[in-house]
Amino acid sequence: MSFPLPNLLVPERALSVSEFTRYLQMRLEGDEQLQQIWITGEVSSASQYNSGLFFTLQDPEAKASLNCVVWNSALSRLMTQPTAGAKIVVLGTLRIYPPRGQYQLMVNQVLPGGEGLQALRYRQLRDRLAEEGYFDSDRKQPIPSHPQIVAVITSPQAAAWGDIQRTLKRRYPGLHVLFSPALVQGEQSPNSIIKAIQRVETDGRAEVMIIARGGGATEDLAAFNDERVVKAIANCSIPIISGIGHQRDESLADLAADLHVHTPTAAADRAVPELSTLENEHQERTLTLIDVTQNSFNQHQHQLNLLQNRLRRLQPDRQIAREEQTLDWKRRQLIQLTLQTLQQQTQKCDYLRQKLATLDPHNVLKRGYALVRSENGEIIRSVSSLKSEQELSIELGEGKVKVKIIETLGQGSSLGT
Repeated sequence: MSFPLPNLLVPERALSVSEFTRYLQMRLEGDEQLQQIWITGEVSSASQYNSGLFFTLQDPEAKASLNCVVWNSALSRLMTQPTAGAKIVVLGTLRIYPPRGQYQLMVNQVLPGGEGLQALRYRQLRDRLAEEGYFDSDRKQPIPSHPQIVAVITSPQAAAWGDIQRTLKRRYPGLHVLFSPALVQGEQSPNSIIKAIQRVETDGRAEVMIIARGGGATEDLAAFNDERVVKAIANCSIPIISGIGHQRDESLADLAADLHVHTPTAAADRAVPELSTLENEHQERTLTLIDVTQNSFNQHQHQLNLLQNRLRRLQPDRQIAREEQTLDWKRRQLIQLTLQTLQQQTQKCDYLRQKLATLDPHNVLKRGYALVRSENGEIIRSVSSLKSEQELSIELGEGKVKVKIIETLGQGSSLGT
């Protein structure tokens, strides 16, 4: 008995098993998402062979399993070893094994389940933010020593808020505290913390800011490892003290803060000085200042006494009197010397005046001499330069005359008109 074929479109040639396997291999191994994929599960069995460690990762609740292999070259790099019954997180690449037509995960890294993956994400984010400079010491702002206004960011229902209030009131009564409430746990907490920081910055009155919450499980502190919160803290213009109640690990918010401590109470302690301590320090400084002032006064008083004794030994009145006598003698000596010099110079002037009068040509003419000049004004000193009928000018002691030469006689002879 024959059965009719269903109404199907039959291809000319069907794929072989190897062709079908290669097709699946090309599609699966070519998927970028399957090149580096994180998978979590429970190890149901593990066997060590010469080539590597083979184990099965299963999901007991969903009844699903995945064959995995770690080659011997990668075993030393694993953070934890897969053992039967362990919950782990693996990083691997999907591969097809054609001889059996099976797929398996070639594992590159194994972490403890649950917190293992979270710890890896924490380290990766921490390293990236550190490389970008958000934790650098030169970004840290100094905490003011005596702030008058302190801002606090935490949950209003948290015990941390009460601890901070009591500590600030005890240490520094009269301090002005600005409270900026925020969620510190849950999915909405990162945005809430960022808005609380922005409110304080916009207000502009706070000199220092405390961000705090009480202790809790690692997942409860996720908001303080959020990248957005870390950057908001690092970029804040107001110095920030983080007081997050966990001792085991530092949150990324701690690394970005200008100062971090492990509890909200410790944050309040570091934010303000203790008033009683300040009063004691002030009293000590006052006593020290009094001692220093008294010592300085005593030293200067001693020096003054020494100078007074020295002054008495020097007898300045007698020295002044002697100096006055010396000045009077020098004054009289200067006057006498000036008068002598004046007399000498007067006599010298008289002598020069007489000598000048003797040399004055007018005085010579007054004694009967005459000065003969030619028509062009030249002085005539010899008859050899004169000619007959030449006109001359004769200057006498009183007045002048013009003459004409009639005859020239020899040297020593006289002239006539």
